Amino acid sequence: MNSVAFPSSDLDPATGTYKIPALRVLSEIATSLSTENNLEALLERFLGTMVKLAGADAGAVRVLTADGSHLRLVGSIGLPAEIVEQEQFVELECGLCGEATRKRSHRHSTNVHFCSERTSHSYFGSRCQHIIAVPLRFQGKVQGVYNLFMASDTPVPEDVALLFDSISEHLGMALENARLTQENMRITLMNERQMLANELHDSLAQTLAYMKMRLALLRDSMEKADTANSAKYLEDVSEGLDTAYSGLRELLTHFRNRMDPRGLLPALQDIVNGFFKKTGIFINFSNLAPDLNLTPDQEVQVFHIVQEALHNINKHSQAQDVSLTLGLDGNNQYWLCIEDDGIGISPKRVPDKDMHFGLSIMRERAQRLNGNVSVEKLPERGTRVLLTFPAPKKEGGK
Repeated sequence: MNSVAFPSSDLDPATGTYKIPALRVLSEIATSLSTENNLEALLERFLGTMVKLAGADAGAVRVLTADGSHLRLVGSIGLPAEIVEQEQFVELECGLCGEATRKRSHRHSTNVHFCSERTSHSYFGSRCQHIIAVPLRFQGKVQGVYNLFMASDTPVPEDVALLFDSISEHLGMALENARLTQENMRITLMNERQMLANELHDSLAQTLAYMKMRLALLRDSMEKADTANSAKYLEDVSEGLDTAYSGLRELLTHFRNRMDPRGLLPALQDIVNGFFKKTGIFINFSNLAPDLNLTPDQEVQVFHIVQEALHNINKHSQAQDVSLTLGLDGNNQYWLCIEDDGIGISPKRVPDKDMHFGLSIMRERAQRLNGNVSVEKLPERGTRVLLTFPAPKKEGGK
């Protein structure tokens, strides 16, 4: 296990412990938080640092379980294998750890009898005389705890204790951010699943319902030996099946095309390039927004609206040229305009069910942006799709 590397000059020969390179430790933590993807590995790594700073003989790091009732062992150093096996989960209120989490500050004790009784192991009282518990906390909420096990009852120096508090805040914040990130990922996943369910209902479910009604009519006409209507209803079912298959294939393709993780502008450029390769139709893409400052969820909704609009153009418009323009007006409203030079959309009705479903999908995504999407036929030739939605408010509501 790696830990912060201390030069030999930091070692105090009289005590065998390390002097406190506080800035070095905190700098190392800050750097690691920005580069380390595996947070539990990071906690385990800094366990070695905590052990060195305290001059401890062993240590353990635990994190709060999802239900908030237990602490789960993430890593350990120097503990007997039997104790490690027993200590995989401990109750949140257990012993010194419980006291540290309740009072939200580090605690130490030379009373090791509680741990000895709970584990029935001679390690406590013989090789371990002193225990330190350092809670990992952020804004008053405890996320985990470091345990340090000392062979002597020598108290921790005040400067070490202060450094432990700083480390606690930094790593506690990292744990809270990781929890919030996971929570946001769950919300995004559930929203996307709901969107998929809605799109399946709008496209596939309605087509299947239509086919089911036609099958009933087909069965009735066959029982009556009505050859003409049987042939008609059979053709209707065949067309419905083709529509359902095509719609499902397009829907799967739609959800496979994930947005570029670099953000909306690179993602839109990828759509533009892919559209030309697929259709041979060039898209003139212009970004007129001086500062594109959208949340990740807003970027995803805009991305899929553009994707759906271009799908409709490819399938229905017979266009030769397309323009895609993104801008920000003086009222702090983003707008995105997609125009083509195709045959245009009928002012009286949508040409077919597939386009109707696509427009419904775009309008639902626009509502998620607290915005609006309109589709209109241009005066001479072609169609305009216009999306408008408010820009995110800046901090302080300004």
